[in-house]
Amino acid sequence: MPIRAISFDLFDTLVDLLTETIPREEYQGRSMPRMLTRLHALIAEKTPVDFDDYLRTMKEIDGEFRQSHYSVHRELPTLDRFEALLARLGIDDPDLAHSMVEAHMNGLYAQVEFLDHHRAVLSGLKETYRLGVCSNFSHSATAHRVLGAAGLEDLMDAILISDAVGFRKPAPKIFQETLKALNVEPGELLHVGDRLGADVAGPAALGIRTAWIVRRVGDPRSALAEHADPPPDFQISDLAELSALIPTEGSLS
Repeated sequence: MPIRAISFDLFDTLVDLLTETIPREEYQGRSMPRMLTRLHALIAEKTPVDFDDYLRTMKEIDGEFRQSHYSVHRELPTLDRFEALLARLGIDDPDLAHSMVEAHMNGLYAQVEFLDHHRAVLSGLKETYRLGVCSNFSHSATAHRVLGAAGLEDLMDAILISDAVGFRKPAPKIFQETLKALNVEPGELLHVGDRLGADVAGPAALGIRTAWIVRRVGDPRSALAEHADPPPDFQISDLAELSALIPTEGSLS
């Protein structure tokens, strides 16, 4: 069946998210990620909360949500996470929760690295294929902000972010919504992403072909050896390789 559409993961596929270089700072006598300290500072402006209590409560909340949400591939919007944290700390302040989301997302956005050639690559693909984004992320507005800044948002025929869909890859739901939005059958879609579980096993279970991009994968050979699910149909290091995989007649070589 010929390929008629291509869907892309966002982070470490269309753009890079450099979480390993998140700035740290001295805070109350210890070196901590700035994103954590800034959130505590916002809370402390309104209500005195011990830093260790804040960290412990956040860890508890995250552990609970891993069981209730992530274990069944449900997305947890960032706002819900911070509202739950504040509630556990005994703080009822919706405006503060929104301020925390803004600060956290600004911190993540600062770690995004754009790849200048990607617009040209996707512009070329768009001449033949419908293009979409199918990505896990807990704040859709920031995902759209990133796509806009990368110069890619206007090239997309559909943008599916787990925050809006309610489910995370590899859950079938987000891929099914992507197929519907792009108006293609599973065999007509190629999905491109960097996570073997989310971006290969998930779509492959629905009959979607996959291209695993390893630009930000430290040891692809070891990762693939540890991967128990079906292997990707293709392995690439750069999105520019896609045009060679998909001939002009629209079927994968």
